[in-house]
Amino acid sequence: WDVVRRQIDREAIEQADHIIHLAGTNVGEKRWTEKRKQEIVDSRVDSSRLLVKALTEIPNRVRTVVSASAIGWYGPDQPGGAPFTEEAPPAGDFLGQTCRQWEESITPVEQPGKRLVKLRIGIVLSREGGALKEFAKPVKMGVATILGSGKQVISWIHIDDLVQLYITAIKNEAMHGVYNAVAPQPVSNRDFVKALARAKKSFFIPVPVPSVTLKLVLGEMSIEVLKSTTVSSAKAQAAGYVFQYPDLASLRPFFRGT
Repeated sequence: WDVVRRQIDREAIEQADHIIHLAGTNVGEKRWTEKRKQEIVDSRVDSSRLLVKALTEIPNRVRTVVSASAIGWYGPDQPGGAPFTEEAPPAGDFLGQTCRQWEESITPVEQPGKRLVKLRIGIVLSREGGALKEFAKPVKMGVATILGSGKQVISWIHIDDLVQLYITAIKNEAMHGVYNAVAPQPVSNRDFVKALARAKKSFFIPVPVPSVTLKLVLGEMSIEVLKSTTVSSAKAQAAGYVFQYPDLASLRPFFRGT
């Protein structure tokens, strides 16, 4: 497909039984200029609208659409507050409003009678790239970098669980609406980095990176790095999903091979 030209493979739409929609410009790849932020929004909203248009206009047998979203929907944790559930309203910040537009743009796909599942994805842990690769770089040199206070909570998910959640969303026809794609046990940045370092090194030095430094280097994006967001996986578990990697302890063998 070509989202900019609003073109899509008609035959693919005609033959598909299910569609998984993952498209979207990488949020963490570049500094957030106004132009970059618009690219982040447009890549998600325009691609969703193109899918809706195609499924409305092209005869098809698609039964399910599973669309990505993100826990950027939620704002920072509130003092004494409970973990965020799917019913929480979107945050008023850039990512919160991006996720709101993203989810709204794919919602009309339900009108042609499709079952729609939206997965709000946490920080994905994969050896192929993403956040884990960045966390692991200094650890290889014996340095465990603690970001800011280190107390901010990371709501994460292993790539294998994320893939299986997508498969479950297709197979389990009782699933409908929004589900948080996060592991049952979120962890603080400090605990996460130390667990990664212990798995890879017999000796390491914890090195705090001050918030002010992160703000200078990352600009507005530093808000997300320093934000604590505790997100509940209860709804996914109630739908019957059993996590392969539910907590920090289950990640140790995975960390060693990173």
